[in-house]
Amino acid sequence: MFIVIVFVMLSMLLALWASRTALFNELVVGNDADYQRAAEAAQALIQDAELDIRGEKSDGSLCIGPPCRAYSGKSDMLQFPGDTQEINPLIMQLEAEPTRCKYGLCARRVGRQDFWNYATEATQVVPSANPNVGEVPLYASSADGVALTAKGIGARYGEFTGAVNTADAGQLNPILTETEAGKGGWYWIEIMRYSDAARSANLVVDAKTSTLALNLDVYVIYRITALAVGRKPGSTVVLQETYARQRLKD
Repeated sequence: MFIVIVFVMLSMLLALWASRTALFNELVVGNDADYQRAAEAAQALIQDAELDIRGEKSDGSLCIGPPCRAYSGKSDMLQFPGDTQEINPLIMQLEAEPTRCKYGLCARRVGRQDFWNYATEATQVVPSANPNVGEVPLYASSADGVALTAKGIGARYGEFTGAVNTADAGQLNPILTETEAGKGGWYWIEIMRYSDAARSANLVVDAKTSTLALNLDVYVIYRITALAVGRKPGSTVVLQETYARQRLKD
């Protein structure tokens, strides 16, 4: 009888170990799947921002109607600079905004570059005293708080390109359809003046010998930051790229 009881207890321990292992593996797979979903959403937001800069719809055609910026119907809607004379007024207007951003367009950040780690006003800013201009949290702690993810500050997927997230469109990512505060994804496009030295040579030159010839209409560089919040708490993906819009040659 004693031997039987021992074997029963060992069997119970093995069953418990197997169930906990299976649960742990399920958690790992679930977390990884959520991360991959958020990463795909962030990549889609990057591509959507590029279309926004080029003034194209999601199918690559020229944007000549709503919801594109020029046809939004909003009198305060900001446009990408169309010539050199429009660069400085646009940047000055953005710098005057409390968030230094409006409708997804931003002045170059002068504070912390990893702004996505400044979640709310309660998040510690380093240095904590006298934060730099432009230190605005991602999410507002109150309904009237200032935040980078607020409506009219950050841009949502398809907001200015008409891109849709449906199975018919070849994609179905629930993160891209979220519109609730603090959920989904956003992108911000920083407008940065082009270097005068590089402009005179029409080149981007690295510290060694590599050069990249550019054919720019307007001498500005865009830094795109896309952030996607996963379905699980604490799951967030941030992607960032520098984009130079070039004029296509005949």
